[in-house]
Formats: sequence, structure tokens, C-alpha cells
Amino acid sequence: MTSLSTPAGFDPLEGVSEDGVMAPAEYDAILLASFGGPEGQEDVIPFLRNVTRGRGIPDERLEEVATHYRANGGISPINEQNRALKAALEAELDRRGIKLPVLWGNRNWAPYIKDVLQEAHDAGYRRLLMVTTSVYSCYSSCRQYREDLGINLVETGLDKKLQVDKVRQYFDHPGFVEPFVEGVRDSLAKVREQLAAAGKDNGKIEILFSTHSIPTADAEASGPRDVEFEEGSAYVAQHLANSRAIMDRIPEAAGLDWQLVYQSRSGSPHTPWLEPDINEAIAELPAKGVDGVVIVPLGFVSDHMEVIWDLDTEAMDTCSELGLAAHRAPTPGIHEKFVAGIVDLICERTVENNIADRPALTNLGPWYDVCRPGCCANLRGEKPTIAGADSTVGRK
Repeated sequence: MTSLSTPAGFDPLEGVSEDGVMAPAEYDAILLASFGGPEGQEDVIPFLRNVTRGRGIPDERLEEVATHYRANGGISPINEQNRALKAALEAELDRRGIKLPVLWGNRNWAPYIKDVLQEAHDAGYRRLLMVTTSVYSCYSSCRQYREDLGINLVETGLDKKLQVDKVRQYFDHPGFVEPFVEGVRDSLAKVREQLAAAGKDNGKIEILFSTHSIPTADAEASGPRDVEFEEGSAYVAQHLANSRAIMDRIPEAAGLDWQLVYQSRSGSPHTPWLEPDINEAIAELPAKGVDGVVIVPLGFVSDHMEVIWDLDTEAMDTCSELGLAAHRAPTPGIHEKFVAGIVDLICERTVENNIADRPALTNLGPWYDVCRPGCCANLRGEKPTIAGADSTVGRK
């Protein structure tokens, strides 16, 4: 691994205010960075090897996870969703007269970020602004993207030639939250229709806000070290704050119980992860007198595999087995408010078309343009990173 010593003349905080806001700049292109996914049965195991690289997980164990993809033709929907999001962003930028091309690169499958960085440099681009499809603060949602960019810049020799900055984590931006408000309201109405059809007009409904579980240690390391967060975790606090913001905006949900639940756990069973699991939470609802449930995929921007398998398949099956009326709210996807919100985030960082206002719907935001020292620490060891106060690459 490349040395992490700071290069001479390198200042990751150049142009950054005390509250982590970076001065507007001129960019050559937007980089839409995502997780990636297989696009055929032959891609599944190689993709999962990429995801788990360095952990020594044998193919037999990977095949257990592969069944989720194989049941869907070996295709994860995430790549097609990113193609749709890229096209929607291009259309919105064009509508506003903003002449910034949108590039797309993945961490774990083609098009790979490394190749896209080289193509960007070859095309004459020298400064990119990255938007990721992970909106909360934890290692896998933020720092790992910053590391992947840093590592790939070093490996391609572009670390002194290509500058990559990153928009803030946008968990509580109106563009991300408001589509959930609409979706939860609609799902609530659908569950009430199901209950009425079953003769339970006054049936009790609970709302489950679901997100990806992560190791407890990573949850505790999320966010900057000098800030205290609810339940000791920025990752958890951000989801709880978003859940409250959504509930507060839906009069029809007044008085309903809700809780934050987790899904998609992986890894060693001996390692503590965030709980409760969504299926375990659902199993406890009948004893509480609950007749119906709204499942909200609050941790996800689109309906990728962990939504259509863990929620639409496993969680909905659990509801059916227990006789619960249920409906899953949509993810933002390419909702016009979500797309417009991402372009607003881009405009926050540009000189031309600048939007000085930085909206946030919780008291945790707006988040930092440049991550604070030690934010979402990598507990497995330091690596080259961009877009942080402790970054070593990415600024020319």
C-alpha cells in the first residue's frame, strides 16, 4: 500500500471553512459513484469476490449469498437504476442550462471507478465532483468511497493530475427525505385499504424504517469523533432523525408507533451488528396487537437487490405468514425531487449556478463538505483518501 505521508504543498483543508463548507469551485464533470452489481449469472461470484476481497471468504460461502442474485437471473437491478439516475441527472442539468457531463463508476463492478478516472483524465477533465449513492455516515457509506477514490488515483498515477471532491452526505436533504414522505403516506393508505377489506377498519398499524445493518464497532466509529450522537453513533442518529422528520410530515401517521430496524446482515455471527433484524421485529408485532405494517427502505436510494430480496421477498413473506397487512414504500429512485435535490447539491459546490442555501430537515445537518479528522474511521487500517481533513490525495 502507498505511504500515507502528506505530500509537500498538499493541504486538504484549503478553501474549507471552520464548519466544513468548501468554497465554490469550477468543475469539469460530475462522477456518480455507486456500489455496482452483476449483470448475468457468470458475473455473480466474481462480483461477490470483489465485494469481499481481502476477507478470505471461500466461494462456497459466497454461493450462499449468490442465491439472491441467481433467483433474479444473476442480475442486480442497481446498474440499470444507476443508468436511469445518470440519464435523469443529465436531463435536469440540461434543463437548468448547467453544462457538466455526468460520468458513472462503480466500486465493485464495471464500469469500475479506476477506469472512469483514467477516461476522465484522457478526456481532458482535471477536477471532478463526486456524488455517491450512499447517503448516511459510516465506513461503508462514506469513507470507503473516499478510500476507493484515493487508492485508484494513486494506482493510476493520477493523484497529482486529477482532483476529486465530494458533495456532502445528504441523508436529511429535502430531495432525499420528501420522496419518502410521499411514499410512506401512500403506503399507509394502502395498508388501511387492506385492513378495511379484511374487516379491520380500526386495525393497528406500525411503521418500520429499515436500513442496512453494520457492525456495532463501525456504527460507533461513524461520524466525527468530537461530536456526541444519539445512541453513540452518527449512523444510527441520522436514521432516527430522518424517521422523525418523515413522521412529523405525515398527519395521517399521527399517533402510530414506529421503530428503526435493520436488514442484510452478513459476516461472522460472533461479530455484534446493529439490531433488531427486521424479520425479528415483524415477528413481535402480533403480540403487540399490530394488524398492519408499512416497511420503509430508509437506508437506500433505489430498489437494488437488498431491497427486492430482503424486504420484498423475505420481510413480506414474514408478514404474510403472520397474517399482517403490509406494504413496502418506494425508494427515491429517479423521483423528480430526488434528482433535483442532487443537482442542488452539485450547485452548492459550483461557482456558476451556485446555491448558497444548504437545506437540511434534521438538526444533524447540513453535513460537512469535507469530512472531519477521523470521521467514520477505518478500524482495519488507514488508506489513501480524498475529501477529508485527514486526506492524503485528491487535491492538485
